[in-house]
Amino acid sequence: MEYDSDQEDIWVFAFGSLLWKADLVLPYLEKQKGFVKGFQRRFFRNSVLHRGTPENPGRVVTLIYSENPESKVYGVGYRIAAKDKQQVLEMLRCRETVGYERYRVEFYNYPSDSQQHNDPQPIQLFAKAQSTFVGKDDTLETIVEQILGAVGESGTNTAYVYRLADTMRQLFPGEQDDHLFDLEKLLLSRDPKMKECTKQ
Repeated sequence: MEYDSDQEDIWVFAFGSLLWKADLVLPYLEKQKGFVKGFQRRFFRNSVLHRGTPENPGRVVTLIYSENPESKVYGVGYRIAAKDKQQVLEMLRCRETVGYERYRVEFYNYPSDSQQHNDPQPIQLFAKAQSTFVGKDDTLETIVEQILGAVGESGTNTAYVYRLADTMRQLFPGEQDDHLFDLEKLLLSRDPKMKECTKQ
């Protein structure tokens, strides 16, 4: 499937496991920490392969629209060469599965200081296109119940949560992601193994 007819490089936005797996799956030219506005990161997506199974699905993050246009999602932008972008965008489309759409939004560098070019630049991201996703009305307790015990090809679902939370603190010290950090805190209180699997 052809996404772009021009021959320019593009940037793609990572907000989940690609924050630490990009070196394995993305042929990127450079990367930049930053954020997009108008979205929220939520554990509203089932994982039936990497962090769960069809019989015992796990939960991974997706992006949804925020009612607050200034709401920020922190992540990493990867610049993809023009020669690789069709392959990369198709891979991302398949990775995100059905029910997602690709959006062109503004990406803001982090940190914003006088030493950097702070004008936003266009970036591609995959976000939930409809409201019929898993977990829309679930409490954190319900999500934690599903995460506990879920295991997929990439490891335990708990390891995914801990790795994502740790990665966000390392990349963006002092910035808050209430949904992620509250979920991590509740999960730690319920998880007897604590963080012993966070290296997965």
